[in-house]
Amino acid sequence: MKQQAAARMSAQTWGLLALLGMIWGGSFFFARVAVAHVPPATLVLLRVGIAALALHIYIAGRFDIYATLRARWREFLLLGLINNAVPHMLIFLGQTQIGAGLASILNATTPIFTVLIANRFTLDEKLSSEKIAGCLIGLVGTAVLIGPRALAPFTGNSGPPLWAVVLPVLAAVSYGFAATYGKRFRGTAAPVTAAGQLTASTLLMLPVSLALDTPWQLPLPPLPAILAVLALALVSTAYGYILFFRIMAAAGATNTSLVTLLVPPSAILAGMLFLGETLTPLGMLGMVLVLFGLVVLDGRVFARFRSA
Repeated sequence: MKQQAAARMSAQTWGLLALLGMIWGGSFFFARVAVAHVPPATLVLLRVGIAALALHIYIAGRFDIYATLRARWREFLLLGLINNAVPHMLIFLGQTQIGAGLASILNATTPIFTVLIANRFTLDEKLSSEKIAGCLIGLVGTAVLIGPRALAPFTGNSGPPLWAVVLPVLAAVSYGFAATYGKRFRGTAAPVTAAGQLTASTLLMLPVSLALDTPWQLPLPPLPAILAVLALALVSTAYGYILFFRIMAAAGATNTSLVTLLVPPSAILAGMLFLGETLTPLGMLGMVLVLFGLVVLDGRVFARFRSA
């Protein structure tokens, strides 16, 4: 019972999760704007590099950050690889062919992989009927949000190539491992964990960008793309990861991964507000299913019914 209670999130943590969902929903929009002018490897480098610099300025030597980086540099390298370098690269490559909404919805498979990985590699986050049912309901909701477009790569109809659709799902697998591995940083201040992994992923992506893109030969992107890169780095990454590790310390890997189920609705809402898009009845149904999946996975509502 104590473990179950610890796994359930407080109202404040749910609020932080919703905020993170909106921030990361915007990241897919910013990435779609930027990737039209900046190659994927260089875009990853700019995203993590600018965010790392911003966090180091923000921390200004507090929290024993440099002692922590020296002591745990191998762990930060692995976390930076599986939580930044690999998944960002896969998503950005996919977004050269698919839109922000579809990429975010495909990436919403993260909770399924996180549940399975956490069940295998942790002692305190084992599979339960509530977790399985909640994740499946949420994924049905994301499928409804896509609608018939999800079948385009498999039916031969016009649509994005299959590889572009698969890459965000592979990124979700990487995020699932990262969410579970990131639990070992619970005792570390959230800004330090964020800065450490972003610093590590910057070092990992620098030679990749230099080798693949020769960025010194690229033309200067237009102003909208530059602003999108800055928003992607400072808001969606630097600030977003501080929230991410704060939520993980309070709620665990599986609950934190639920943010990927909140990202697609927030991306759709951003499209309605800024791009004049409309939400169809089918889209509304999908959003309701996503939210219901979160309620089922959290389990508090049904626990109250059982105890009544």
